[in-house]
Amino acid sequence: MDLKKQDERFIMQAISLAEASKNQGNEPFGAILVKDNTIVFTNENQIHTKSDPTFHAEHGLIREFCQKYKITDLSEYTLYSSCEPCFMCSGAMVWSKLGRLVFSAYAKDLDSILGEKEESPCLLVFEHSVWKPQVSGGVLRDKGVQILKDYFSDHKDK
Repeated sequence: MDLKKQDERFIMQAISLAEASKNQGNEPFGAILVKDNTIVFTNENQIHTKSDPTFHAEHGLIREFCQKYKITDLSEYTLYSSCEPCFMCSGAMVWSKLGRLVFSAYAKDLDSILGEKEESPCLLVFEHSVWKPQVSGGVLRDKGVQILKDYFSDHKDK
């Protein structure tokens, strides 16, 4: 399977996790960790169900996976995310030496939906870091943006 098809397959699964997260009362973000074309760990946003504002899909995935398997180096792994990671999650990717990041919607897509200043947090963090994961953004972007629109159009003012 070529890399584009592989990325699309895993992004669809991350978007499915985002949908599941939304259905459980959390915000619609999902993440999948892959090594050697095999999913090794998944996570979704759990900020409301765990009462933890730092429990974003990517940050929670890195924290739980590394703790469970007693590792701190993810240089041989790819993390697939339904949306470009925030500053906090991007920092966790730097500190864990993530090998590759693939995401669907851009942070600027979310910023536009929320009426906020459009930024690219992961690129800003990686640009100023010693460790820089390879990054592929915008994979199945329309699908990633739609789940954000569906959720945040109903929750913007809450």
